Amino acid sequence: MNAAGYLLATGQAGAVALECGAERLTYEELREAVARSAGAWRARGLEQGERVLVFAPDGIAWVIAYLGAIWAGGVAVGLNSRLFERELSVVLSESGARFIWCTEGSRELVERLLAKVAVPAQLVIDKHWVEGLAKAAPVAAAEMADDAMAFWVYTSGTTGLPKAVMHAQRSVIASADFARDIVGLSANDRIYASSKMFFAYALGNSLCAGLRLGATVILDSEWPTADGVAELVERYRPTALFSVPTLYLKMLQSGAAARLRAAGVRHYVSAGEGLPATVRREWQEATGVAPISGYGASETVVLVFYCDDDRALLKPSPRVEFRMRENGESDTPQRLWLRHPSIAIGYWQRPEAQDDSFTDGWFSPGDLFRRRDSETMELCGRDDDMLKISGQWVSILDVEQALLGASAGSIESLAAVGFENTEGLVSIALFAVAARGQESQARERLDAGIAALPKLKRPRLVTWVDELPLTATGKLQRRKLKDQIPGSAA
Repeated sequence: MNAAGYLLATGQAGAVALECGAERLTYEELREAVARSAGAWRARGLEQGERVLVFAPDGIAWVIAYLGAIWAGGVAVGLNSRLFERELSVVLSESGARFIWCTEGSRELVERLLAKVAVPAQLVIDKHWVEGLAKAAPVAAAEMADDAMAFWVYTSGTTGLPKAVMHAQRSVIASADFARDIVGLSANDRIYASSKMFFAYALGNSLCAGLRLGATVILDSEWPTADGVAELVERYRPTALFSVPTLYLKMLQSGAAARLRAAGVRHYVSAGEGLPATVRREWQEATGVAPISGYGASETVVLVFYCDDDRALLKPSPRVEFRMRENGESDTPQRLWLRHPSIAIGYWQRPEAQDDSFTDGWFSPGDLFRRRDSETMELCGRDDDMLKISGQWVSILDVEQALLGASAGSIESLAAVGFENTEGLVSIALFAVAARGQESQARERLDAGIAALPKLKRPRLVTWVDELPLTATGKLQRRKLKDQIPGSAA
């Protein structure tokens, strides 16, 4: 099979496949452009299995270059256009990429880093590429083995340097299941993800799912903000929004949520991190629709678990099989193993991490879960998100959600971390960011929220900061917060 060919096989010829700014492309035009893109890659010498790095803001040209590499039999690798220089240097060195496709604005940086690579990738500038596509000869999609590499997704690097997750051609087979069967989307929908396409969440659940459904996928080259998302929604009228909890909260605080309701968005999905129950309830009050909260990873591409009610318990998405350790204590947080067509085939040049997370077609995320019944579970966070205090397990995610709820919108974001105090006991430290102009209310409400918590869940140290340390994909870096705790043995 060919993953790009599979994704583009269903859209009606005259239906709009992609929109970005003033550009729009029908499915017929997109198929032709991707076939020409593949021809252009082959004319440059791309061989099957060779990597093509796509290092640019989202756009229609991005999609054509990306899918064209897969169509040609290569391996597409979407990179964050704001990637830190150190991380980009690692990618260029370890990926063994044949090409890197980037903008003129990134040229100087990329050329400087490529000069340090033993076998550097060939540089392709997007503007020149687009200008030459009309002259390229279209080619048929390369027939590949189901388990042959099709694309890589780099992890967010929350626990260290990013890892390249290798996905096979088969990883797109179930790409539309969640969007169709859980969210209720079809070819008639217009789908927009506020996250960028290098991020697995947007790539799998918006681009791949949308194309396989034959829907319209809306792209945005700009970095998302609350007002920016509202303006885009008002202009392009998507029917479905895939976003993240932090942005949902900011849209509530800015009043943008009501604008989305007026613009006709009917479906909301949240992922990337846990959606606080208070944010879910407030979003439903503001828009009339509660977001579906999903769980996925770079290794799954699509969302493999979801919650669509107030219980905050996760249920498996279609085709997902999962298992947990047998004979374990039901209240003890555990890792689980899951199997699904979208599961990656492993990590590039990370043998220890691969052995820990992949076995016989099964994958185990780094997060811990508690089983609640045969079909539902509770997400407890990563190993270091669970603390044993006074002999009892405490989830710092529970602490965060409770305090966000108590803040009544006066806190923009907060994060709890565990640390060992001077007496050698495990305690909780809290870092909080007040909403602009609500500093005094935030402090009062946070103090009251902490006092209302059970004693063992109360943070012993509270620090107010201007912002939390985030990865390039917007995920919290708890390690950096631990480093800020004075005198702790974090």
